[in-house]
Amino acid sequence: MAKSAKSTGSAGRSEAKRAKSSSSSDKSVRQSSSGAPGLAQEVVGILLLAIALYAAVSLFSDSGTTNLGGRVGTVVSSFLFDFIGYTSYIFPFILGVIALKLLLRRVVTIRAAVPAAFVLFIPVTSSILSALMTAEGAGGVIGLLLSRTLGAYIGETGTLILLFAVDLAALLVATGTSVAHGSIKFFSFITATAGTVSDSIKVQKALHEETARIAAVAAAEAAERAREEREKREDEARVERMAKEDALEQRANVPTIVPPAPPKTQTDFLEAQKEKQNDKKTAGAPDEGGAPLEFTAPGGSFTLPTTTLLDPVPHTAGVVDNEALLENSKILENKLLDFGVEGRVLEVRPGPVVTMYEFEPAPGIKVGRITNLSDDLALAMKAISIRIIAPIPGKSVVGIEIPNKKKQTILIRELLECNEFEETDSRIALALGRDIAGVPHVADLARMPHLLVAGATGSGKSVSVNAMVLSILYKATPEDVRFLMIDPKMLELSAYEGIPHLITPVITNPKRAAVALKSIVVEMTKRYRLMSEKGARNIGTYNAKIAAEAAAEEEARRVAEAEAAAKSTDDTVVIDLDAPDGGVAETTEVIEENEHRRLPFIVVIIDELADLMMTSGKDVEECLVRLSQMARASGIHIIIATQRPSVDVVTGLIKTNFPARIAFKLPTRIDSRTILDTSGAETLLGEGDMLFIPPGTSILKRLHGVYVSEDEIMRVAEFWKAQGAPAYDTEIMNAPDESVSEEAEELGEEFLRRYDEAVALASQLEMISTSYLQRRFRIGYNTAARLIDHMESQGVIGPSQGSRPREVLIKKL
Repeated sequence: MAKSAKSTGSAGRSEAKRAKSSSSSDKSVRQSSSGAPGLAQEVVGILLLAIALYAAVSLFSDSGTTNLGGRVGTVVSSFLFDFIGYTSYIFPFILGVIALKLLLRRVVTIRAAVPAAFVLFIPVTSSILSALMTAEGAGGVIGLLLSRTLGAYIGETGTLILLFAVDLAALLVATGTSVAHGSIKFFSFITATAGTVSDSIKVQKALHEETARIAAVAAAEAAERAREEREKREDEARVERMAKEDALEQRANVPTIVPPAPPKTQTDFLEAQKEKQNDKKTAGAPDEGGAPLEFTAPGGSFTLPTTTLLDPVPHTAGVVDNEALLENSKILENKLLDFGVEGRVLEVRPGPVVTMYEFEPAPGIKVGRITNLSDDLALAMKAISIRIIAPIPGKSVVGIEIPNKKKQTILIRELLECNEFEETDSRIALALGRDIAGVPHVADLARMPHLLVAGATGSGKSVSVNAMVLSILYKATPEDVRFLMIDPKMLELSAYEGIPHLITPVITNPKRAAVALKSIVVEMTKRYRLMSEKGARNIGTYNAKIAAEAAAEEEARRVAEAEAAAKSTDDTVVIDLDAPDGGVAETTEVIEENEHRRLPFIVVIIDELADLMMTSGKDVEECLVRLSQMARASGIHIIIATQRPSVDVVTGLIKTNFPARIAFKLPTRIDSRTILDTSGAETLLGEGDMLFIPPGTSILKRLHGVYVSEDEIMRVAEFWKAQGAPAYDTEIMNAPDESVSEEAEELGEEFLRRYDEAVALASQLEMISTSYLQRRFRIGYNTAARLIDHMESQGVIGPSQGSRPREVLIKKL
């Protein structure tokens, strides 16, 4: 019994243990089914996630040269890409999904068929990618080999059908889902995979492009550094070579060539003027024609004016409209083509007033066909007039000058402040204007040596003459240049009355003008005699010799004064200041002034030649021809202006001896040929537009003259008047007219006595008339009228003004 009980108890305990174990097992199953795994599952999930991220980084960052996964990442990505291509991106995805399931405390049950399904899914997917994508290596070696092998047997279409079927079946086995659910997941996966692959390709392409760009930038920087180093070595070699050349030049006493200075500002211009003026005062070196005259005030000196007296230049540069110029070029080409002239515009040269289009005609086109189309081209271009230069000297093109729609006004201050004017040494430099390209043009009157100017009313002729006068006034003092101004119109040159440069007052009487010109001829003859005595060929050489003699006399004077001061005698002696050897004179005899002295330039300005030719044509022509032929070396130069360039005014003799000529706008081609020997002046625009023939050439230059206002003229004139009154040449002012009328000779001594009394009476008056002479001298009308006519012929009184009294032209005797 006992043994049976014991046996029964032992069985009970065993049953209890089994029940407890069964209870514990059930509890474990319940925990697993509720999704609460242990710590080991989380650790495995973290490790798988890390491996998935590392694999993804290695795959997506691989660029062939760099990989964020290091060497191992490079090996892994290269291995996967080589064997299965873009299917490599599935591995990080699968590992990531498993890791997330583990981390989210979900039980992962792996069946035996799942690994086999994935092993089948990967090569099949690689084969599909290799068959569908054209990119090299899209399915790797395995995908390429499998797709080609199947394609050889069942064709490309059969291969794709089979591969998609196997791939879908493997995917269903691996995921354990139905076909419908699996299809949805599959297409979603394919779409996501395609997007990932596309992004990867873009990233790789961007990386390749960025790498190439960085390499190109590095190469460019290296090339730039190499170029800079090369230029630096070349500069050093050039500096060394220039230093050697300078040393050789100094040894050979060769002057160094100074490169052109940069554009100067107004301050630079004023400083340059002051330096030149100070150099002239201190050095006292003779300049060609720059000689102090007898009339200079004792101890006085003259100062050149500054450009601040002139109107300021506006700081607005002309804007070039390139599109409009190109459009005009096309219009010009098309219009010429309409007339059968083929060609093209090679260059366009815009200027301040006109624009030059250089047109190259096609082979076989005659130049004459183009020149005859000026009016038609002006109509097509909507221009006032067009000037054609066929051809441009030195080029195989035809120049077509078309006026700008907006013209620029060229102020005289622009020319006086430019380097071309400031750097010239000539005291009679003329600021004429700018050429069609805007380059300043400054001419030297001494090289012309005379200038003939013609232009219609309002063309800018008188303004240009005033600009020439102001140019000289800005370069020369009365010690350098003297003016003889003849203004029969009594309008243009009257503003200069009273400046110290004048030899005589501004002459307005044509009769007195002829007498003054004869006096200038006498002065020319006298100068040639003085130069001959000194063995000088021109005024510059003569003045240099006079200056050298004056320096020698000054030195002898100082020596003589020193010797006289050293002697202690009671006798009074007189120093002979003019003795060449510096000796002592025995008497105080007054020594006559030496006739030799430094000579200034004389510039004769005639504003209207036609008025002189009408009254004293023969005498004026004779004087002008003789002066123009001979006066150059003596420092006498002539500027003639006329608005009537007819052959009876500008005669053949006058024109022949005036090689330098300026033509402003003229009414007809005949007038243009009279001045320039060619047409062209009739097509000018007016307002200072001119054609200039430089001396020694027949090539015309188109210039745009400078503008000078009346206020500017008055300010400069007042500046000079404030420095001193003019010292007129009495010989020229009082020179008698050698042509005594036959009527006076017939009347005899009684008429001459009465004439002298009438002249003495007129010199005390400002106006005189025939009736006044009748009442004063109690003579008849005929005698009084003869006296008036004779006084007019002698330049004592002015011409008739109708019923008004005559103007008296002479000063009180």
